[in-house]
Amino acid sequence: MVAVAINGYGNLGRGVERALALAPDMECVGVFTRRDPASVTTYGASVYALEQLSEFKGKIDVVINCGGSATDLEVQTPQVAKLFNVVDSFDTHAKIPQHFATVDATAREAGTTAIISVGWDPGLFSMIRVLGEAVLPQGCSTTFWGRGVSQGHSDAIRRIEGVLDARQYTVPVEETVEAVKAGKDVELTARTMHTRECYVVAEQGADLERIEREIVTMPNYFADYNTTVHFISAEELAEKHNGIPHGGQVIRTGSTAEDVNHAIHFELALDSNPEFTGSVLVATARACAKKSAAGLTGAYSVFDLSLAELSARSAEDLRAHSL
Repeated sequence: MVAVAINGYGNLGRGVERALALAPDMECVGVFTRRDPASVTTYGASVYALEQLSEFKGKIDVVINCGGSATDLEVQTPQVAKLFNVVDSFDTHAKIPQHFATVDATAREAGTTAIISVGWDPGLFSMIRVLGEAVLPQGCSTTFWGRGVSQGHSDAIRRIEGVLDARQYTVPVEETVEAVKAGKDVELTARTMHTRECYVVAEQGADLERIEREIVTMPNYFADYNTTVHFISAEELAEKHNGIPHGGQVIRTGSTAEDVNHAIHFELALDSNPEFTGSVLVATARACAKKSAAGLTGAYSVFDLSLAELSARSAEDLRAHSL
C-alpha cells in the first residue's frame, strides 16, 4: 500500500481524502493542518498539526500538498520535498518554470521525488495539448473552460463594497466552440471565447447599479468579457449555486494533406472541481511512489508520467485488457 499524507484540508484536501478511499492500493496516513487539529472534521482520516509532519518520516510514501497557488505551494512544496516525496497542484501558469526549478533543486539534493502542477489544467489538458501537437503537427490547439465556477473571480466580486456573497461562472461561447470544432477560421479573443455570469447577493439598500458597473468594468477579471450580473437572494444562492462545478475542453484540429482534415476533442464535465482534481492528484501520487521506488529523484511534470505509472493495475493486466 502507498501511504499518503494530505497537507491542508480545504475543498481540495477533502477531495483527496475521498479519492484515497477509492484507491485499492493506497491509504491515508492522516491530514496535516495549520489549524487546530481538534477543529478539523474529516471523512475519517486522523488529523495532526502540520508541525508534526517531520515526525512521520519513514511512514509516508507521498505527501499531497493541498494549499493554494497564490501563497502556499511555492513555499510548501520545496519545504516538504526536503523530507518527503511530494505532489502539488500549482496552477499559476506563468510561474510554473520557476516553481519547477526550485522544487527540482531541492528534491535532487534531498533525494526525493516531486511532481508539480497536477490537476486538469494544468494537468490532463496539458497532456492532451501535447499529444494533439505530436499527432497533428500541422494544426492548432484551442482550450475552452467551463461552464464552471471561478473561485478567484467570485472572490473579486465579494471584495466590492455592498456585496455579501457571489458566484461567478465562466461559460464558453458555443458558436465559437462549434466553429473551432469545424476547423473554421474564427477570431479567438477573451470576448469571443467565454462569457462571465455573475450571481450576486447585495447588502440591503446597496447601490445595485454601482455594483454592476464595478463588476463589468473590473480590469483583468471582467472588462474584456461580455458579463451578465444577476442580483439574487442569499437563499437562492445557497439553493442553486452551492456546488463547485467546472469543466472544459481541448480541441486540436489539423491536416495531414490538402483537404484531409482531422479533429481531436477532449472534454470534462465535473460536478465537483476539487473532488475531480483530488482524484488526479491521487493517481499522480501513485506515479510519484513508483518513480521513487525506481530511484528517480528530482521534479517531474505530467509530461514525464506514463499511463502505467498512473494506473493501479499491473502492466500485464493493462496489456491484456486495455491495449
